[in-house]
Amino acid sequence: MKLDMLTFIVVFLIALAVTGMSTPFVRRAAIWFGFVDAPAQRKLHSSPMPLMGGVAIFAGAIIAVVIFAGALPRQVTAVLLASSVVALVGLIDDRRNLPAWAKMAGQFVGFAILAYWGVRVRLPIPLWLNYAITFVWLAGISNAINFLDNMDGLSAGVSGVAAAFILLMGLQNDQILVSALAAAVLGACLGFLRYNFKPAQIFMGDAGALFLGFLLAVLALQLRFPENSNFVTWMVPVFILGLPIFDTTLVTISRIRRGVSPNTAGKDHTSHRLVALGFSQREAVLILYLFAGIFGLIALFVTQATVWEGYGIGTAVALVALYAIYKLIQVER
Repeated sequence: MKLDMLTFIVVFLIALAVTGMSTPFVRRAAIWFGFVDAPAQRKLHSSPMPLMGGVAIFAGAIIAVVIFAGALPRQVTAVLLASSVVALVGLIDDRRNLPAWAKMAGQFVGFAILAYWGVRVRLPIPLWLNYAITFVWLAGISNAINFLDNMDGLSAGVSGVAAAFILLMGLQNDQILVSALAAAVLGACLGFLRYNFKPAQIFMGDAGALFLGFLLAVLALQLRFPENSNFVTWMVPVFILGLPIFDTTLVTISRIRRGVSPNTAGKDHTSHRLVALGFSQREAVLILYLFAGIFGLIALFVTQATVWEGYGIGTAVALVALYAIYKLIQVER
């Protein structure tokens, strides 16, 4: 069976419907099984919040893709299996609060599965360095999306924006696997946002955030642009996921300056600083959606850019981002 545009629309709609319809049931199950996030000083919610939203996101994305698995490349098995391992570790963490090394171990297992199936960075450098960069990228983006899950609707919305740009670029280059999975992720994110946008009724938890981060990292890594040079297009995945990368960089620099571990929870993310500047939580989230879209548009430009254009825009964005970090660090939380 050959996949056409209608098929990708169907994948999107299935993911949207499955996640949207299953989330209320998952919410009840979370309360029943004790997957609840209690209020704390460093958290924004004032009442216990169910945590298993990631299960609904996972179910929507996986079911939508598996229905058409027979028409997809064999590598889809590796991607689904690796993402499932990461999601399972996240789900256990939502209930048992695993140490950081245990979550990293789960991400390494996911990376190993992908590496076995040949999914990795393919730069003209030593093979071991390609594998190292692949793992750092996968783990980095997984945890960046998890870090970003600090305000109602933020992580799901930004992930949806990134998935939309990956879907668009995948379709432009006839990348079936990338497009189908991106359509599923987009549908699952939008289906979940119905219950996660402020005021949230359920959180995605680590199961959802790590799953989305890992899968988006894989999909962005798999994008190919045969009409342009890899010397330029390696920047495309970085821009697509530029917002979570920016937020993680901001938090890491801020906490190191204050002598605090980057793994410590806190109200010092980009969203919190926007609220401190006078924006409401909804406004802060929508502003970050906008910037996620701007990063995606820059990525789209880079796909067609010359070397000088690509590195020119890359340098300009890096300088603006560094200036923004400098200014935001000074904002009182």
